[in-house]
Amino acid sequence: MSGLRGPPEDRSPAELLEFGVVNLDKPPGPSSHQVSGWLRDSVADALADGEADATIDRAAHAGTLDPKVTGCLPIMFGDATRLAQVFLEGPKEYVAVLECHGSVPADAESIVAEFEGPIYQKPPRKSAVARRLRVREIYDLDVLEAEDRRLLVRIRCESGTYVRKLCHDLGLALGTGGHMGDLRRTMTSPFDDSTLHSAHEFLDALAFWAEDDDPDLLYEVVEPAERILEGIPSVVIAESAAREVAEGAPVYAPGVLDVGDEVSRGNLVACCTPDGAAVALGEFVGSADAESGVVVDLERVLV
Repeated sequence: MSGLRGPPEDRSPAELLEFGVVNLDKPPGPSSHQVSGWLRDSVADALADGEADATIDRAAHAGTLDPKVTGCLPIMFGDATRLAQVFLEGPKEYVAVLECHGSVPADAESIVAEFEGPIYQKPPRKSAVARRLRVREIYDLDVLEAEDRRLLVRIRCESGTYVRKLCHDLGLALGTGGHMGDLRRTMTSPFDDSTLHSAHEFLDALAFWAEDDDPDLLYEVVEPAERILEGIPSVVIAESAAREVAEGAPVYAPGVLDVGDEVSRGNLVACCTPDGAAVALGEFVGSADAESGVVVDLERVLV
């Protein structure tokens, strides 16, 4: 047994759940950790009910959302949890209500626009990271609607940006003071709100497969974990090299079949077999035309 996965499009429901991701529309109320735990347990129960030769004991979410916050919360199952670091690479997008403590000034849009670019932020007291001043990039910041004391804003930003703190600072700049009201995440790259699925849809998909042997909805709701790697530069390696990688060996030049044009030294890259199955994440340390030596230093083995 090589331990390698087949093509993403050919996997059985159980194989999909062992290395899959659902782009969940998080409801308000539960924490991100609670949601991922509930879905993990539901998958484990479905695999047992479906008498599948597979088990799931891990699930992880991409980017924590506070209990009241809704929207895009990708949940990874099984070995897909090893890909959580990928979500630190891409941008996030939110739609937030800024509750101003006075009437919105006429020049609000121009004031808000000044926050585009790098900004300084110190994490709030109730955060899981050290409260050190740091820089985060605001790529786009648009006012979608305005009324007496409210602004509806869309924020496209670097991962790790605290929107609650940003809203506080916007309120100060507007001269009214302000705080964050409702918040919804609309994108955590490469997922956005065009492919969201509710927890009810996910649970129905599991039930239809496990109880009725109908996997159609499951294939609609759960995607192969390779979907997470969209946008990550790729290196194609031979199956013989992939088997060695599965045992912990680095990627040597003779096993490399193709290097993407966008790959450069120091990049985080995804190593895949010719049929598109992900094998590992690592740092590209060689060159596209290397004939010997290590080309990719492994960081996460996925098989």
